[in-house]
Amino acid sequence: MLLAGAGGFVGTCCRFLINRFFLGICKYPFPFATFTINVLGCFIFGLIAGILNKNGILSPKLNALLMVGFCGGFTTFSTFSSEAYNLGINGELMVSLLYIAASVIAGLIAVWIGLTITN
Repeated sequence: MLLAGAGGFVGTCCRFLINRFFLGICKYPFPFATFTINVLGCFIFGLIAGILNKNGILSPKLNALLMVGFCGGFTTFSTFSSEAYNLGINGELMVSLLYIAASVIAGLIAVWIGLTITN
């Protein structure tokens, strides 16, 4: 748990810094910071998983620190994308597509409900 927390702290700090960077340079309505963080987080997740799996060094401690901690603190979108990808390549394409659609739709509805309740 402490390793995941330490990795999450670093990931969250990186997310904060990237957000601040984009706030200073971007005046467009498209959420470039979040988009960049999510795509970069997915790349980092895949890169770490590939390196650790290829070298046979994916231990529970490294997984907690880097995958759950850092990538989870940086963005949970990386985990979501990895799960959807794995479902697809394991022959569960319809489940993967359902997971993607349901997650996006449910997420939007949940935000709307939360906003509606507080207004």
